[in-house]
Amino acid sequence: MDDSNDLFSGMPLSEKREEAQKPAAPAERPPVTAAPAAAAAPPAAGASARPAPAASNSDDYGASSIRVLEGLEPVRMRPGMYIGGTDEKALHHLFAEVIDNAMDEAVAGHANFIEVYLDLEGYLTVSDNGRGIPVENHPQVPGKSTLEVIMTKLHAGGKFDGKAYETSGGLHGVGVSVVNALSDDLEVEVARNRKLYRQRFSRGLPQGGLEELGDVHNRRGTRVRFHPDPQIFGDHMKFDAARVFRMARSKAYLFGGVEIRWSCEAGVLPEGSEVPDKAVFHFPGGLKDYLQATMGKEFTVTREIFAGKTEKTSGHGSMEWAITWYGGDPQVHSYCNTIPTTEGGTHEAGLRIALTKGLKAYAELTQNKRAAQITTDDVMISAVGMLSVFIREPEFVGQTKDRLATVEAQRIVENALRDPFDHYLADNPNESAKLLDWVIERAEERLRRRKEKEVNRKSAVRKLRLPGKLADCSQNTAEGAELFIVEGDSAGGSAKQARNRANQAILPLRGKILNVASAGREKLGANQQLADLVQALGCGTRSKYRDEDLRYERIIVMTDADVDGAHIASLLITFFYQEMPELVRGGHLFLAVPPLYKITQGAKSAYARDDNHRAELMQTEFKGKAKVEISRFKGLGEMMPAQLKETTMDPSKRTLLKVLIDEVDFEGTRAAVDDLMGTKPEARFRFIQDRAAFAENLDI
Repeated sequence: MDDSNDLFSGMPLSEKREEAQKPAAPAERPPVTAAPAAAAAPPAAGASARPAPAASNSDDYGASSIRVLEGLEPVRMRPGMYIGGTDEKALHHLFAEVIDNAMDEAVAGHANFIEVYLDLEGYLTVSDNGRGIPVENHPQVPGKSTLEVIMTKLHAGGKFDGKAYETSGGLHGVGVSVVNALSDDLEVEVARNRKLYRQRFSRGLPQGGLEELGDVHNRRGTRVRFHPDPQIFGDHMKFDAARVFRMARSKAYLFGGVEIRWSCEAGVLPEGSEVPDKAVFHFPGGLKDYLQATMGKEFTVTREIFAGKTEKTSGHGSMEWAITWYGGDPQVHSYCNTIPTTEGGTHEAGLRIALTKGLKAYAELTQNKRAAQITTDDVMISAVGMLSVFIREPEFVGQTKDRLATVEAQRIVENALRDPFDHYLADNPNESAKLLDWVIERAEERLRRRKEKEVNRKSAVRKLRLPGKLADCSQNTAEGAELFIVEGDSAGGSAKQARNRANQAILPLRGKILNVASAGREKLGANQQLADLVQALGCGTRSKYRDEDLRYERIIVMTDADVDGAHIASLLITFFYQEMPELVRGGHLFLAVPPLYKITQGAKSAYARDDNHRAELMQTEFKGKAKVEISRFKGLGEMMPAQLKETTMDPSKRTLLKVLIDEVDFEGTRAAVDDLMGTKPEARFRFIQDRAAFAENLDI
């Protein structure tokens, strides 16, 4: 379950160990003996086998070898299985779980306001005026209150039989107990039947029993106050007030019947923050209001947004949508029971089918024969908007509910949208004609590009006119092909000698590239380095981007392991984020991880990625008394081709970082890119000031 719904995108990096899909593409493995936390994939066919473990006595493996994890132990041991990791996104996932439970009460008609409060100590409090968690003893667990059962056991909740909640977004008995397991301090207060109750927990364990605090006459509902456990998330990790603010606001947009009150303690917000310390969110207009506010003065193909709402359909809950078309990249975000489904699913498929069929039917009605060639991709490539559905007992792919799998949802959404979309087109003939022409232009452009692509790969390379820069690979297909973007001609020379010519291409760049976040379109268009890169990739930029035209499966940024290299990598990531976000979303962009040190002791040697890794190797691999020699690489150009291949380019030994766009806190990540890479020095200073205390591996 994710934590926000704004219409812009972010780019966290997550370490990705590539799995072997075929012998030609062996598994990624760290370039050193000591493996990082991520589990390494098995070696591919042809790779040297690891020594077999020493045989052990079979008697050593018995009943005592099997450990049974009790209660919430599995959550603490493997938090990534439940909240997707232990990073900032996962931390805010805890808030999402708690507010989703409160939203379920609101959607069910039992609550009409939710309060969110963040204090200086890092505690987050979420209160609602719903029915309150039941506190009487649970019939299946004698001697324990229902509240304690819900908070301490996985798969205990009121959302399984459909009686307590017609539609729900909480993790079906998993959500709040996971929050409890991953908090070092959590307190629940329940006002129910004119009585006030309280129970405290720490790391999933009750700190005493359920307390009855006395009578209350003007309060009801549940209040959860919790502090994330630093043992799980680290000492420096804390809630980002701006992100929590946006998450709370977006929930209010998704359900017009709830008022969400945000506040934070004085001192929580950094100086100059645009986030208020108090705000009330209530949006009766729902998604249409949200889309209008987000688009602002942005160009749109039609003046009117296609928006609407249906009440209960086919035994399920309501559905709401708001869609328009503009000159940018596709940005359609979907939700099921107020949960962001960042990877789409069957409800999004229903939306796409309804819009495509509707436009084709309108074209037939107006006898526009050019529309026969349009596809769903042509309709959706410049669409922006939101779809929110409420479904009984939804089925999701994965614990964090990123993708809806309920088969029936496609039919429900398609049927619900077809008639309103037909009316929308018929009632606005001039606007509908503009939309149809716009989509037909996208289709004609797609067909034109397909014809251009029929030129074979070799002639396409000659057309690029990059003889002194692009050292292309010999294969003619994108599958398995890799383009290494390297820093400078020196590194480019080493990389060309180290590569596998069959599927690895090299493109050297000279110096720092243009910062596209602060440059105008004219400057961007005149930049030769970026023009070379765009031509080499072959896929176009912005609304003209076509994934099928991309000439390589992986784009790998390979820069020096120092602060200058990190700066160049940041500039390249900014370029891809601004100009080719779909390339990043498609999982094509990676960062190479070259070593910073070579450690040698006698005949044994290993490579270290950074200072911490060097210290780890010194404690584990080089503990002998013999002299240890440590050499630091100043750049990739200093490395011998064989070293570069062994540590950074060989798929069987290298480590890659996969660049991802976080489809959750869109507005926040875009603001971060603008602040850090944009034209306002005061925003950049504030960004660095806010995060300096948590920065690691500084090279000053």
